[in-house]
Amino acid sequence: MHAMQYEITLPSDYDMGIIRNRVATRGHLLDDCPGLGAKAYLIRERGVDESPVNQYAPFYLWNTPEGMNSFLWGPGFQGIVDDFGRPEVRHWTGLAYANGAGAGAPARATKTAKAAIRHRIRVPAHTHVGDLAEELADEAAQLIHRQGAIYAAAAIDPRTWEALLFSVWDHASPKGQGDVFQVLHVSAPERALLPEGRQW
Repeated sequence: MHAMQYEITLPSDYDMGIIRNRVATRGHLLDDCPGLGAKAYLIRERGVDESPVNQYAPFYLWNTPEGMNSFLWGPGFQGIVDDFGRPEVRHWTGLAYANGAGAGAPARATKTAKAAIRHRIRVPAHTHVGDLAEELADEAAQLIHRQGAIYAAAAIDPRTWEALLFSVWDHASPKGQGDVFQVLHVSAPERALLPEGRQW
């Protein structure tokens, strides 16, 4: 599993209805994308859930590098580049994935997802990374037992040594540490194929 995200930060007076309409009219285009476990179409709005910015920041969980590469080198990502410029694309190596009680069938996430939390963790130099990987995998597994959890993932970037926990929820105000995003849509063609549990 590969986790991937890019953030498009928009002016403070930007009409976020433009992004909502973009997702409403184009979000379904990845509903059958080969290699895609799940894409959560995320936004933050300045002043909502303590967000300091307006931002469009979709978050991907890929089953295959071929799927990720086909998206990045294809018309999907080129549409982002054409409209907003080329953003920095961050990616993390998957540590663990878990489905929550609210997950249901893969298509159900599209209908029920309301919010997501991304908790980024800077890994100190003295940290034993094997122990940290175990802790993050355990935390992802624990997250899904909370009411309203749809799915959760843990991942790490071994270049910058940043770890993250990402979770998607079926209600708008989940409790947890990290940045809170609104979920406008979830494309989840291969979420059922994402390997559950730790991935090493």
